[in-house]
Amino acid sequence: MLHINIVLHQPEIPQNTGNIARTCAVTGASLHLIEPLGFEIDSAKLKRAGLDYWDKLDVHRYSSIEDFFERTEGNYFFFTTKTDKSFADVSYQGNVFLIFGKETKGLPTELIDAHRDSAVRIPMKNHLRCLNLSNSAAIAVYEVLRQNSYPDMI
Repeated sequence: MLHINIVLHQPEIPQNTGNIARTCAVTGASLHLIEPLGFEIDSAKLKRAGLDYWDKLDVHRYSSIEDFFERTEGNYFFFTTKTDKSFADVSYQGNVFLIFGKETKGLPTELIDAHRDSAVRIPMKNHLRCLNLSNSAAIAVYEVLRQNSYPDMI
């Protein structure tokens, strides 16, 4: 059975996390936050971006990336600009974890290197830096849903 998890490794901008929380709520995805966070979880900006969806979320927090891996299992995909493999060229099945890095630096190089086979990118013009984090998460979630014929969605 498909279950989507969006994982934010050390997110910095509360509005992005709030927008991603809203995406989680409307798609049934779980949200995983790996500390340190660049904001307080009760931040007004975070709540405003997530609107009234907070009570509809399945949210998990972890003290570190090691804590995250110890407490989860499934199919991990690491979103980065540091690979050539397109996110659309892999199959998403089962308990899927879509892992994104912090807005200013992305995922740590050592994490990507340790999981090179599961590193994927969203194609974009190569002279531009990257997409907004919340946009990237939404694109990724909807590719997973598309590949699985939008289960339980109207």
